[in-house]
Amino acid sequence: MRTLAIECATEACSVALFEGAGAGARLLDHRHELIGRGHAERLVPMIAELPDRGEARRILVSLGPGSFTGTRIGLATARALAIAWDSRVLGFPTLALVAATARAVQNANGSPLLVAMSGGHGEFLVQAFDAQGLALADHASLAPDSAARVSDTKLVVGSRADELVALRGSGEALNLLPDARYACALPARLLTDRLAPIYGRPPDAKLPA
Repeated sequence: MRTLAIECATEACSVALFEGAGAGARLLDHRHELIGRGHAERLVPMIAELPDRGEARRILVSLGPGSFTGTRIGLATARALAIAWDSRVLGFPTLALVAATARAVQNANGSPLLVAMSGGHGEFLVQAFDAQGLALADHASLAPDSAARVSDTKLVVGSRADELVALRGSGEALNLLPDARYACALPARLLTDRLAPIYGRPPDAKLPA
């Protein structure tokens, strides 16, 4: 069984095709591009560049929090491909993939870490993870000074890692964006068939009373 992973909830756009599922899955091919905007135009061509045009019986897709538009593009694409391929779709939290990416890149297995990513309105999206990649608390969207007080975990990872470490004056920063090639390293309990976007903060607009 092949697994296709899709991540486009951040400034990056990435896809990966695996043989198998879970930690033992073998990476066949992947793409990872820092594009900022334009996920709608780039995502499907990236998938088509993979072996067998990325076809898989299992699709993993990022649910956010992150870019509202990017998250919904990823979800829509995963759902459409699932219909065409008769595949199962499972979602995962974006910040958990950031943590999994860091563990792979930094060889940080066995160490807790704090994820710090770009949020809306100049805020930081932060969430702490344990050594197994499970969240220690819910994610939060906070002003930078408040985000710096969330955790004293030594390792801080994500697109705002350098800034958060500088604000609190201690720790080790690893600046990175999530990468779909590490999606199969996510703990199985984080995968869900509830394919609803995860938002970093409540919407600014309120319905009239």
